[in-house]
Amino acid sequence: MKSKAPSILSGDLVLTGTIVSDGEIQLDGTVEGDVRAGSLIIGEDATVSGEVQAETVVIRGRVTGSVRARQVQLASTARIEGDIVHAALSVESGAFFDGHCRHSSDPLKDSASTSKPAAKDNGIKSEPAARADGKPPAPAKEQDPLGSLEPPVASKSGF
Repeated sequence: MKSKAPSILSGDLVLTGTIVSDGEIQLDGTVEGDVRAGSLIIGEDATVSGEVQAETVVIRGRVTGSVRARQVQLASTARIEGDIVHAALSVESGAFFDGHCRHSSDPLKDSASTSKPAAKDNGIKSEPAARADGKPPAPAKEQDPLGSLEPPVASKSGF
């Protein structure tokens, strides 16, 4: 098998769209879109706004979006704002990471299989069943999805 030279995207390049390569990419410019590669190096002055997928990725620059790779290296100059799914992760002191990190034995599997399907709203609201004693059901209490951040207030009684 013949060794291929890496694709180098220079610092003055701004690309909007998706980059796909089975080989090695060295990115020093700006990409607004997804990047998929066999091996990816994101240089210190490089910026990616989109999803990154690669067998191995070294990040020295900025990524705004998710990263999925078997091996992920965050250099001290890296700035990641998004989630990382990895089989192996190394982080140098000084790297900035704001997101969730999850280990996976196969992080490059179809990401659609790991996401939960959205709940479908068909416009039909279910009503509570009638009680056995014939009385109407109690009205449903409205749920607070975040839980009340305020302590409960005692009700006023005739004191």
